[in-house]
Amino acid sequence: MKRFKVGVVGYGWAAGAHIAAINAGSRAQVTKVCSSRPLDAAELSARHGCPIQTYSDLAAMLAEPDLDAVSICSYHRHHKDQLIAAARAGKHVIVEKPLGRNLGELREAEQAVRAAGVKICVCFEARHSTQFRAVKSVIDRGLLGRLHYGEVDYYHGIGPWYGGFPWYRTARDGVSSLLLAGCHAMDILLLCLGGDVEEVSSYSTQSANAAFAGYEYPSTTVTLLKFKDGKVGKVASVLDCLQPYYFHTHLVGSEGSLLDDKFHSNLIDGLNRNQWSTLSYRPIDSSDVADHPYQEQFERFFEAVERGEEMRLSGLAEAVRTHEVIFAADRAWKENRPVKLAEILTA
Repeated sequence: MKRFKVGVVGYGWAAGAHIAAINAGSRAQVTKVCSSRPLDAAELSARHGCPIQTYSDLAAMLAEPDLDAVSICSYHRHHKDQLIAAARAGKHVIVEKPLGRNLGELREAEQAVRAAGVKICVCFEARHSTQFRAVKSVIDRGLLGRLHYGEVDYYHGIGPWYGGFPWYRTARDGVSSLLLAGCHAMDILLLCLGGDVEEVSSYSTQSANAAFAGYEYPSTTVTLLKFKDGKVGKVASVLDCLQPYYFHTHLVGSEGSLLDDKFHSNLIDGLNRNQWSTLSYRPIDSSDVADHPYQEQFERFFEAVERGEEMRLSGLAEAVRTHEVIFAADRAWKENRPVKLAEILTA
């Protein structure tokens, strides 16, 4: 038996991908699932190829002494309370974003994790993709020089044809275009540009197509970020486009630029200004959770737990920072004004 025994909370689309990724790794195995829907333990065990106990009561599952960690894949409105319950029970936590739907929920979740001393992995999994490991390598090697501008944009038409649409579109669970989905683009921009955000401005709009009329919040937002060190960034979160899924990346530095899978650098001999070099990686080009780099992320998480360390890249501190910028951006378009990050940090 693998070392860490994991219980999954919620049994939907994301949960299936979490179970497969955890079980495919070398350090953990899913042994329990808690769901509001009745589940047959024998059928679930056969489907996932390992013994799984089922629960309808989260407290009962968390009380089990042979449970080391939980993976929260429930509706967004439940994340904060379930995360706090798991932390207080002494369980390490994997949680789908968001940590909370607003600043108050974020602070409650953050404080509970810190007070309990458990380790946490937040599913900003794009940081662990081969694409952004390659991009970060180009940045860290200095091939772009000093970055001064970046844009990372999320284009994914989420309409009635999409499985999660009935609850994604609600203000209760979806909350905003940026928090629901564009958060991955914001998280990657912050990873690539580094430094502290000083101020954000954000604008909202939405499609006239009737397919997207069900959204209870603007389905497109564009956010401009001003960093304390002078860098500028932009994130578009577009849920009402009619096109293939597209995760756009453009970074500009003093010695070169990177555009999706291409980059140019003045520091590479033999290149002229009209030539791109090409990066080799598996791109983020699908919304299917089965294609997300969960296995890499979860392996890194359980490695960190073994060492008694905080997870790198997608631990608590990084996730809180991304949420803070998102909440500033959402406040900016709602109040039609620039928002200083200091307003969020001192709230």
